[in-house]
Parts: sequence; structure tokens; C-alpha cells
Amino acid sequence: MTRFSNKVRETKETKVEVYIDIDRKGEVKVSTPIPFFNHMLTTLLTYMNCSAVINAIDKQSYDDHHIVEDVAIVLGKALEEALGDKRGIKRFSHFIVPMDDALILTSIDISSRGMAFINLNLKREEIGGMAIENVFHFFQSFAYNSGITVHILQLNGFNTHHIIEASFKALGMALYDATRIIDSEIRSTKGII
Repeated sequence: MTRFSNKVRETKETKVEVYIDIDRKGEVKVSTPIPFFNHMLTTLLTYMNCSAVINAIDKQSYDDHHIVEDVAIVLGKALEEALGDKRGIKRFSHFIVPMDDALILTSIDISSRGMAFINLNLKREEIGGMAIENVFHFFQSFAYNSGITVHILQLNGFNTHHIIEASFKALGMALYDATRIIDSEIRSTKGII
């Protein structure tokens, strides 16, 4: 069984296409109009050990908000669809990831209750066309739309780029680990996730 999804979302502001296969490590291609966002999405997907294509077009070019939000929505929904009924998945995972000065703890629960608790001390206002406030918005929108509870906690660090990149790496590693099929059971006392 291969777990994959193709999703498209088109509004008056953006068009976002996402393909993801969480069981096949392969090529990752990301194209958005935001250079730093491309870097972070590529990092996330690479550390998820998946195959993925993300294409996002900004129709209005107001700022980076709509692209970041809409990619998070579509990627989250695609991952949720790829997981199906979540039978047999590990469900929980956590990683502590260092990147030079930065040390990030990320913990997730594929719970169908999407929430994000992000505690990062980010000093800059923008990196590579991406407003720092939209880093938080990406994690929140992705968590909500994927149905995953996400905690990201900065344990150390002062370089904003390193802190953000370590966060995306840690999330990717946790997503890979938590989505692995380890048996045939639903990992919940409710019998459903």
C-alpha cells in the first residue's frame, strides 16, 4: 500500500498544487515565489523522507501571507488524506535537533485534533521574502489542516535562520517517524483517530 495524495486549491489569490507520497523516498520539488519558504519546505519534505512536489502561484502579489497560508492548508490536507484511517501508524514522535547555536524540540501527535504550540524567540522580521510572523502561521495552518498536534520549543539559539531551519528539520523527522506503520492497530483507546 502506497500512501499518497494529490491536492489542488485555487482561489482568487493563489493556486497551490501538492503531490506527496509518504512511503517513497524520492525527488522533492518546491516552487513558490518566496525563496526562504522554498528552502524551508524542501528541508521539511527532505527530512520526511518522502517524494513531493509543491507548486504555488501568487495571483495578487500583496505579500507572502497568502502563499504561506495556502501552501500550509494544501500540504496539511494532502498529508491527512495520505494517512487514510491511520491504522497501524506509530502516531506519536519527538525529536531534539541541533543546528549550530540552535536547539529545537519538536513533539507531535497525529490525533485528528490539529493544534500548534510554537515557542520560538525569533529576532528578525523577515528572511528571504518571508515574514517571520508567517513561520508561526505556517506551523499553525499546517497543524490545523493535517489534524496533527504540533509542539515546537526552542531550547537554545540566537540565529533566526538556524532556529527556523532546525524547526522545519525536526518537524520533518517527527512526521516521518510518527507516520510509520508499526502494526495493524488503531493507536487509540477510542478505536479511531
